[in-house]
Amino acid sequence: MGASDVVEQVRTLANRVAGTYGLDIFDVQFRREAGGMIVRVQIDRPGPAATAAESVSVEDCARVSRDLSAILDVEDVVPTAYTLEVSSPGLDRPLRHADDYRRFAGRRAKLVMREAVDGHTFFRGRLGGVEHDSVVIDADDGRQHRVPVGVITRANLEVDF
Repeated sequence: MGASDVVEQVRTLANRVAGTYGLDIFDVQFRREAGGMIVRVQIDRPGPAATAAESVSVEDCARVSRDLSAILDVEDVVPTAYTLEVSSPGLDRPLRHADDYRRFAGRRAKLVMREAVDGHTFFRGRLGGVEHDSVVIDADDGRQHRVPVGVITRANLEVDF
């Protein structure tokens, strides 16, 4: 069984566990690291997660970790010794899909593009949502830009202090 098969099976089981707590799965990884094989599951709470109270808690991670660990042991999904890590995407979380840009409209972000848009290859500013497959960003240069989702190579929320 390949790593992608393990990831998909873990994702299916993790979705079931997270769903019982009103949480979503953000990412699942299965990879070799210095300490051995790691199964890394990132959980997320639906909604804008604008405050710490609205984001994933340590207790959320502990509950999902405990329940998922028990199921993985019973189902014997991972064909080797591994360490399970359950965490959240963090305050500076990556943005991957148009839905993320909609969900976090009003929040600060950095977008990095593979080709220049309005003469720039990255923007920092406040997200304005999505219009016609383009991310709207009120950039720190004082202008509003529309960045086609397809040219964005990396995007992250920025922490507002």
